[in-house]
Amino acid sequence: MNKPTLLILAAGMGSRYGGLKQLDGVGPNGETIMDYSVYDAAKAGFKKVVFVVREFFRADFEKRVRDRYAGNIEIEFIEQELNRLPDGFTVPECREKPWGTGHAVLVAAKLIDTPFGVINADDYYGQTSFAVLADYLTKSKGKKGDFSMVGFCTGNTLSESGVVSRGVCSVNETGYLTSVEEHHNIKKENDIILGDNCKGERVIIDSNRPVSMNMWGFTPDLFKEGNSLFSEFLKERGDDLKAEFYIPFIVNELIKTNYATCRVLSTPDKWFGVTYKEDREAVAKKITELVSQGAYPTPLFV
Repeated sequence: MNKPTLLILAAGMGSRYGGLKQLDGVGPNGETIMDYSVYDAAKAGFKKVVFVVREFFRADFEKRVRDRYAGNIEIEFIEQELNRLPDGFTVPECREKPWGTGHAVLVAAKLIDTPFGVINADDYYGQTSFAVLADYLTKSKGKKGDFSMVGFCTGNTLSESGVVSRGVCSVNETGYLTSVEEHHNIKKENDIILGDNCKGERVIIDSNRPVSMNMWGFTPDLFKEGNSLFSEFLKERGDDLKAEFYIPFIVNELIKTNYATCRVLSTPDKWFGVTYKEDREAVAKKITELVSQGAYPTPLFV
């Protein structure tokens, strides 16, 4: 079986951060968070990385990535633009907002024919997370509908600089995902983690409750099934200028119809990222600590 591919979602602008945070150096030699993910993925056994980017910054992004990763792992690029839609659909007038993470995955279909992982460019996931995901994808052998998700403990995913949104997961007794519900304004207050559920209710979230950090594992049939769901989404909500088509929606729908199962993979790793500009200093400090502990060489790529 071919080794898995890693799909990195790097098309976001980072509105709360104030720029292209996926290219912001946080390592001792200017390494980005994304660089550490690529290093961890290659070490875990991923054979190729596909980057989803936007046309307006692709040239600069591609040059910096190729210069850094040359000889370390195979790389390809694809653009997520508003007009990349299924046949018969057009972009509504005045639509400026991207179609969402689900659409970002679907645009990469022609570049991926193996089981594949999906991550965000600006999140640090940890070496164990990549190892367990690569292992599961390799063992799945491309079986249709055999999906997976690395579930992080809620308490390991908070930001020191502000509130966050997380996909809070429900998992059955056999370790499979039954649903993902987006919660917003999550933060710790007096040692209790609170967040707003989909009804707008302020609820307590257990620190060990698994949440989705957009680290998924899929088989290539996701593209066909996802495109069908995207077409339905466009029929129903395509005129809503703010509506977005998210990965958890695809997964939830395919679980509900019994097309797919999604194994929740545990990880002890702590997430960190640069949701806010104020997060950058803390992230750089954590990277420095990991390097000093020997987890990563410096410079990262030679």
